Amino acid sequence: MLTGILNLDKPAGLTSARAVGIVKQLLPRGTKIGHAGTLDPFATGVLLLLVGKATKSCERLMDQPKQYLTTVRLGATTATDDLESEVTPWSPSGARGITPPTLDAVVAALPSFVGTIQQRPPAFSAMKIGGRRAYDLARQGQSVVMAPRPVNVYGVELVRYDWPDLVLRIDCGRGTYIRSIARDLGEMLDAGGYLTELRRTRSGQFLAEQAVSLETLKADGLEKHLHPIPTEIASPD
Repeated sequence: MLTGILNLDKPAGLTSARAVGIVKQLLPRGTKIGHAGTLDPFATGVLLLLVGKATKSCERLMDQPKQYLTTVRLGATTATDDLESEVTPWSPSGARGITPPTLDAVVAALPSFVGTIQQRPPAFSAMKIGGRRAYDLARQGQSVVMAPRPVNVYGVELVRYDWPDLVLRIDCGRGTYIRSIARDLGEMLDAGGYLTELRRTRSGQFLAEQAVSLETLKADGLEKHLHPIPTEIASPD
């Protein structure tokens, strides 16, 4: 029975569950498979697929630090905090129109998002409210109030700023919503903000530049791309 970790480079436009389903068709019947950390459909990059006994190490793998490269578009917001819903121009607090934040203002704001911070998940998220997914309630037009909860952000680096787009590199722990950082940063800068691109570049020791595409998996088969379960991660079972 095959066992190991596939470092898949998830393409945009595909849910994590759908990616698992596609790869499952390449496995012998009855082989267990799952993933260690969902990526939004529009996002790309490292999606760890766990095959066989590797599924027992799911929780430990999900606890590993992650890194993302993301583009935040300032000057507007969306209901989903990403490009998957209608764009609404930002209404600034002053009487005049939006004044693009200066580079100094952006740099000064970023440390507020580093450390153990209280983060409010997006209304369109898989978090549960009264036993139901928040995104199901939001899609029905119901008011969704998400309670803040602590998450760990190890670093936020400004890669590029060219109004209205900010490119950030973010290192964080489990449960951090990059969409929430975009939303809250935009509010802090009085400009609004939402994600237009999101790529997971690292999950634990697994890097995006070493990830394999679905096309390559279909051409090569899975076995040559399976990684052993790291000793420090492996389930004692």
